[in-house]
Amino acid sequence: MAEITQREIQQIDRANDSGRVPVVFIHGLWLLPSSWDRWAAVFDQAGFSALAPSWPDDPETVEQARANPDVFANKTVGQVADHVGDVIAKLTQKPAVVGHSFGGLIAQIIAGRGLSTVTVAIDPAPFRGVLPVPLSSLRAAWPVVANPANRGRAVTLTFDQFRYGWANALSDDEAKQVYDTFHVAAPGAPLFQAVTANLNPRTDAKVNTTNPDRGPLLIVDGAKDHTIPWAIASASFKKQRHNPSVTELVSIPNRGHALTVDNGWPEVADRTLGFVQRFT
Repeated sequence: MAEITQREIQQIDRANDSGRVPVVFIHGLWLLPSSWDRWAAVFDQAGFSALAPSWPDDPETVEQARANPDVFANKTVGQVADHVGDVIAKLTQKPAVVGHSFGGLIAQIIAGRGLSTVTVAIDPAPFRGVLPVPLSSLRAAWPVVANPANRGRAVTLTFDQFRYGWANALSDDEAKQVYDTFHVAAPGAPLFQAVTANLNPRTDAKVNTTNPDRGPLLIVDGAKDHTIPWAIASASFKKQRHNPSVTELVSIPNRGHALTVDNGWPEVADRTLGFVQRFT
């Protein structure tokens, strides 16, 4: 079990002392909690109290992460979901939860446990029962899954790999700016968990889609995303649309997987904020 960090304790105390509805932001692979800083400011301005939990052992800064990439190795979906659950357990109010990519998968796991009031999953990684395997997803994951030894390693993408999987909808200059600003190493294990989820009944990469306490869920798709294309987002929606709570799916045109951190992030944040405000 990962310890709750001092930074997380400060965010928990701030949320509890404020009396505001907390919003928990969960990052995915190749990013850090700081990738949500601009979003946190938007939600704080709107009257919420933002928190961005770490994955276990996340460095505090991009510079620290690049100096010690091996610290990311051997982190699993289950470990991260349990850590986020531990952070939520210390809040005095049930939070809204927002996640991107593997953070979007973890957000859905948290929702399936009944721990969130409302959830937004942005380009979420697939879970057990989501069957499409688009070729672009395989190509985006190939730098990790091509080598089975990467399950226990941390993997850093080259710029060209990042360009294909994350920044295909951006200009060359913006793609390089996003890569230089945000990209860090990531554990290989979650990708192997996602790839094998439909073969492993005990996988961590599974979501309780029928829990009536799940709360409203919005899935956001970037229409040009190579990593999590429409087929995966749509299948994730279809697996959950019969839940008693509201389930919605929206596709944002001309956006790739970097849609939470590229220059178009305010549009995605506004869509997310609007949905959260409807149910809090």
